[in-house]
Amino acid sequence: MKVPLPSGRCLLMFVSVLAAAAVIFTGAAVRAAGDEVVTDWPNWRGPNHNGISTETGWQTNWQDKKPKQLWKKHVGVGYSSVAVVGDRVYTMGNKNNTDTVWCLNADTGEEVWKHSYPCPKQPKGGYPGPRATPTVDGKNVYTFSHNGLAFCLNAVSGDVVWKKDVRGELKARVPQWGLSGSPLVAGKLLILNIGAAGTALDKATGEIVWKTGGGMAGYATPAPFEMGGRKCVAIFSATFLAVQDAKSGKGLGRYPWKTGHNINAATPIISGDKMFISSDYGKGCALLRIGSGKLTAVWQNKKMRNHFTNCMLWKGHLYGFDRSGFKCLDFATGQVKWTQKGFGRESSLMIADGKMIIMEQRGTLVVAEPSPSGYKELARTKALSGTCWTVPVLSGGRIFCRNHQGKLVCLKVGPKPKRAKPVPAAATGAKKTPTGSKSEQAERVRSKLSLARAYLKAGLRNKAKSLLEEIIRNYKDSQHAPEARKLL
Repeated sequence: MKVPLPSGRCLLMFVSVLAAAAVIFTGAAVRAAGDEVVTDWPNWRGPNHNGISTETGWQTNWQDKKPKQLWKKHVGVGYSSVAVVGDRVYTMGNKNNTDTVWCLNADTGEEVWKHSYPCPKQPKGGYPGPRATPTVDGKNVYTFSHNGLAFCLNAVSGDVVWKKDVRGELKARVPQWGLSGSPLVAGKLLILNIGAAGTALDKATGEIVWKTGGGMAGYATPAPFEMGGRKCVAIFSATFLAVQDAKSGKGLGRYPWKTGHNINAATPIISGDKMFISSDYGKGCALLRIGSGKLTAVWQNKKMRNHFTNCMLWKGHLYGFDRSGFKCLDFATGQVKWTQKGFGRESSLMIADGKMIIMEQRGTLVVAEPSPSGYKELARTKALSGTCWTVPVLSGGRIFCRNHQGKLVCLKVGPKPKRAKPVPAAATGAKKTPTGSKSEQAERVRSKLSLARAYLKAGLRNKAKSLLEEIIRNYKDSQHAPEARKLL
């Protein structure tokens, strides 16, 4: 089917969207071939759900040269962090009682698309705006509002694939400060922290697959792990920690965890058969052993009381924030190794290339070495002002920082990731074989052909020629090859 092409200013946006499609449709194959050097950050706490990035090559010599601000964008009030896939960044915000899901160009901050829907800016407990971070999975992006509305959007165009009023359908109770857990993709399911111990939707349709009753949810994002070869998920409820079978929703264990105001907000940290949990409001932290349908305490104390930001586990030690400041605890024993004053309990961090990237709650971005021997700061710079309770994200030589007031900034801290250039077939005497399944290849050809037509419409003949020659060279047996020859 031929699609009429837009003209004028709209054409530029159309070309931009098609370029995004090419990035997303080809990204999996490129990464599978080992050509992609950038580490995407597609969801809350990154691809391995542990807050750790393997990205290298970013600089910390900020005393000599401060990171350059590439762009800033006002995305609306809220606490949503970012998901980054290739050159697209996704986040959420609220303005005038309307939530907006944003897809931006990661290099320029320019809008690729946005999707808006009515949503009360302020939940009954205050602190306005969305809390959850978008989750990108293949061609789709999943979001969850503070009042229980889930969306599946096309990651290329922003079109609605499905939406579901999960709270309304479950008649679930919403915690005082609104639903905050980010969506978790687990195979064919989308798992949400809503209901007594989580709810799972079919990620393709939005239909409820399993549920655990309409009890009060906690604020934490579900954490995936395996136990005895079984895929499981840890759900921090309002008053207990639950372990559920990810596929069926069957309860596999619970551990009571009652706090003041029923605030359990930090995502559980799992390592082997151990699980670390922490909460503020007089509670503290515990290391639990998982096994045989039981959760038993290895140790429990009040030496780390995470308000809502997560600790990081690195080489047998925990690094995190509570009312006393920035702390390091021994994971095995719970003993404090050191405490650094000057950091509020709402500060947050991630780890990349063996270094901690810290967003101090008033907007100072800090890099420090994770070491149990003491706090070792490497660099700092003022990134933002206002209330900065959102964890920073490094992806593609860029650090993304956001404040509650809605300002999202992108700082350049390293070279833009490069894709390996393929060796021309003529140079090797070999025929280049496209990677991916037949359906992936067909989707790739269609997106390239559409982009070539858009380039021709815009007068960008050389760009179109390059794409058309690639289609003819690498996909000569495709049903689209004759059209490519005709356009060329």
